[in-house]
Amino acid sequence: MKPDLVVIGGGLAGSEAAWQAAQRGLRVALHEMRPKRPTGAHATDRLAELVCSNSLGSNLPDRASGVLKTELRAMGSFLLGCAEETAVPAGGALAVDREAFAELVTARVAGHPGIELVRSEMERLPAGPAIVASGPLTAPALAAELQQWLGGPHLYFYDALAPIVEYESVDLAIAFRASRYGRGEVLDGDYLNCPLTRAEYDNFVEELVKAERVALREFEADIASGVRAGPDKFFESCLPVEIIAERGLESLAFGPMRAVGLRDPHTGRRPYAVVQLRQDNLAGSLYNLVGFQTNLTFSEQQRVLRLIPGLAHARFARYGMLHRNTFINSPRTLLPTLQAQQRADIFFGGQITGVEGYMGNVATGLLAGINAARLLAGEELLTLPATTMLGALCWYVTHADPDNFQPMKANFGLLPVLERAANGRDGGKRERFGAYAERSAEDLGAYLAAVKFEAVDNGGSNRVTGALLQAAATAA
Repeated sequence: MKPDLVVIGGGLAGSEAAWQAAQRGLRVALHEMRPKRPTGAHATDRLAELVCSNSLGSNLPDRASGVLKTELRAMGSFLLGCAEETAVPAGGALAVDREAFAELVTARVAGHPGIELVRSEMERLPAGPAIVASGPLTAPALAAELQQWLGGPHLYFYDALAPIVEYESVDLAIAFRASRYGRGEVLDGDYLNCPLTRAEYDNFVEELVKAERVALREFEADIASGVRAGPDKFFESCLPVEIIAERGLESLAFGPMRAVGLRDPHTGRRPYAVVQLRQDNLAGSLYNLVGFQTNLTFSEQQRVLRLIPGLAHARFARYGMLHRNTFINSPRTLLPTLQAQQRADIFFGGQITGVEGYMGNVATGLLAGINAARLLAGEELLTLPATTMLGALCWYVTHADPDNFQPMKANFGLLPVLERAANGRDGGKRERFGAYAERSAEDLGAYLAAVKFEAVDNGGSNRVTGALLQAAATAA
C-alpha cells in the first residue's frame, strides 16, 4: 500500500491518530519500532501500552480530566471507547486492565483495512504527510533528525513508574477496601488502603529517604545533543516518591499518602497516613501502588515497601523504575492545529509535544489525525476554542514561554477566567468547575457545528461503564 499518511509511533497518540485518519478515508502506514527496537519502559510489542499508571484520570464531569473525556466522546475518540470496554473499578476515575486495553487497541488497529501496521523504526521524517507521535522515548536517530530539522535542542525530564503487587500477597487483615469519601463502584470501595500510624509513617519516610537509588547515568546524556541533565529534572506531576519525601517529613502525608476521607474499619479511626492500591487488571489479581513512582533499586523497593502495613509479604509483579522523557520545544515549533511551523503537512501528537497525561496524549493524537485528514481533503483545519480543555492544552503548548517550557496536563488553570457575576453564582470550587465544564461543552458543540464536523465510528460497543454511571450519579 502506498500510504497517504505516515504515522510514527504506536502509542496512545499514534494509535488514535491513525484510526481517525483511516476512518476518514486515508491510507495510513503506522510505524511502530517495537519489538525490533525495545525501549527502557515498555514490556510488550502491543500498541497503546500503558507504562505508568493504569488510570486515565477522573471521569467526573466537573474535573479537568472528566471535561477532556466529555470532549473526546463528542469527537469520537477511538481509544476512549477501548478504555471504557476494558475498564476496572476505580471510584470516580477511569482505569483499565492495561493488558486487555492494549490487546484490544492492537487488534482493532491491525484489523483496520485502511491501516498498515509496519514494525520498523523510522529514522527520518518522510517526504510526504506525516504525524510524529514517537513519544517520550523517541529513538536516537529520529530525535537527532527532529533536532536538526526543528533547529533547537530537545527538552527532557525524568518520569517514573509505580510498582505493582500481587493481590493475594496483600494482608487483608490489615489493609481495608474503601474509596475516599465513599466514592466507588463496589460496595466497600475500589481501593485497598494500607493504614499507617504516626510512628509507622515516620519510620517509613526515614527509610525511604535513605534507601539506595538506581544511578541516573544512562538517563543523563540527552540522546540528541549530548547535553548533561541533572537529577533535578523531574516532572512535578509524576515525582518519585522518594523525591517527595525529601521535601519534608509531612510531604507524603499531604500528598499521595493523605488519609483524608478514609476511616479504618479495623480501628474505627482515621489513619495518620495510607498507601492506596488500585486494581490493575480485570481479573483483580494485580494492584498498583497509587502515586508511588520510584527509582529505588529493586532490592530496596522490596525492603522499604514491605515496611508498609499490609505489604510485609508483598510479591512484586513489576518494580518501579525511572526513564528519561523527550519532548520538543512546541512554542517555537508548532501551531495550535498541531502542524509544524516549518512544514504544513507534518503534525505532532502526544507526549512529544509537551502535553502530559494519558488522555492529553489521546486527545492530541485525535486532533492531529483529524487535521491531517482535513488537510489532505482540502478542508479547514480545526483550531479548537481555548475555552475547551483540548483547545486550551493546544494553546498552552504552542504559546507558553519557550525558554521555560514544561509539560502540562489538563487542568482548569489553562482555561480563560469565567466571569460569574452575571449569573450570581457563589464561586464554590465544585460549582466553578461545573461552570467551566458547561462552557466547554457549549463552545465545543457550537464550534463543531459551525465547521460541520462529524465524528467517525470509534469501532467499539459504546457501552456505558459503571464509572460513567458513578460520575452521572455524583453529578446529579
